[in-house]
Amino acid sequence: MGKKQRLVRAGLTVILVAGLGACGAGADAGTGHPDGGAKGSGKTSQDTRPHTDTVSGLRDGVRHVTKKTVTSTRPHLTRTCTTATKRVKHTKRSGRGKKTWYTTERHQDCHKVAKGTEKYRRVVRPERWCVRLDDVNGRTSKDDVWYRVNSATYHAALGKDAHARMTIDPAGTGC
Repeated sequence: MGKKQRLVRAGLTVILVAGLGACGAGADAGTGHPDGGAKGSGKTSQDTRPHTDTVSGLRDGVRHVTKKTVTSTRPHLTRTCTTATKRVKHTKRSGRGKKTWYTTERHQDCHKVAKGTEKYRRVVRPERWCVRLDDVNGRTSKDDVWYRVNSATYHAALGKDAHARMTIDPAGTGC
């Protein structure tokens, strides 16, 4: 291997290592968060624990948002089929020549066609169960945060006293 080839290979290795290092620089870094707990990310030394989906805090309130539907109309689709025939040419070669004959093959062409309208119930707002927590994950400054939860968690929170400590596995934030 010549000196020039070694230099090219060393240069490519440096570029590859730099590229891989750049791709992984912002990820995790032991914090479990994509920004890696970088300076200016708002993280303190106590926030460097791994990320979990569960949150804990003091129960501040609950809210049940009912499902809202409206009657709407849409085109009624029916399946229509048309039968068509096609003339197909067949040829068979033999030692003396060729023999040709024709057959008729039938096939169906089906598609959906709008015929009139039909009424249906359209969901405008899905049903949601929410819990509001204070002192989320022990941070006294993080109050009045709404979390969407499942029905069982909502009913468990409904049975607890105000400002009772609870841990939930939220489906999302906001209500």
